[in-house]
Amino acid sequence: MLAIIGSGEYLAGMTAVDRDLLDLFDSPARVVCLPTAAGTEGDPMIDDWMHRGVAHFTALGADAAPVRVWDRTSADDVGLAEQVGAADLVYLSGGKPTHLFDSLNGSVVWQAILDVIGRGGLLVGCSAGAMIQGEVFAGFPRSHQGFGLWPGAHIVPHFDEIPTAVVSAMRLALGREHTLVGVDRNTAFLHADDTYRVIGERVTIWTRDDKVEFGPGEVPAGAMPS
Repeated sequence: MLAIIGSGEYLAGMTAVDRDLLDLFDSPARVVCLPTAAGTEGDPMIDDWMHRGVAHFTALGADAAPVRVWDRTSADDVGLAEQVGAADLVYLSGGKPTHLFDSLNGSVVWQAILDVIGRGGLLVGCSAGAMIQGEVFAGFPRSHQGFGLWPGAHIVPHFDEIPTAVVSAMRLALGREHTLVGVDRNTAFLHADDTYRVIGERVTIWTRDDKVEFGPGEVPAGAMPS
């Protein structure tokens, strides 16, 4: 299971959305909060992201724990990978997507995340944590390869906060081979059991042929690239 979130991680506006995600599990979910995308912002910010996440999910009844993966070295720590691998829900909060991707790519922690997904757990990524799940994500001076968990997709968080002209330029730069998936604040786009569902406000799916906005509820499978 996969979920991408536009923005708002660990804030009150995400309470209902995150409660729905936790309801995917029969018993109190084991949640781990990784601050990796903020790894260049210094120890106080890294710790703040972790502890905000734990406080948020604990208040929702989850068994939440911080896992201090903040760079490539920590992403190759076997002990931290074991903590991640024992989770039901892995949460990647926001920050710099390139640092997040480069830290996790090929690491033992990333393999642990894949193992969680493979046994029916959930990977949730907000902002940068959402972007890296796509086939490509925005970078400078050119797009950056993502993990491809959403094949053919270029995931754009904060979608309701980006000027229309900028979004149009993004779509043009992408070319016809990728689908732009825009996720608004306080919104999760969930892919589980071969279905897609919007939880929260709005998701915009912009293919080579159509631009369609979806509110809360199930999204036709054919709307997304396979």
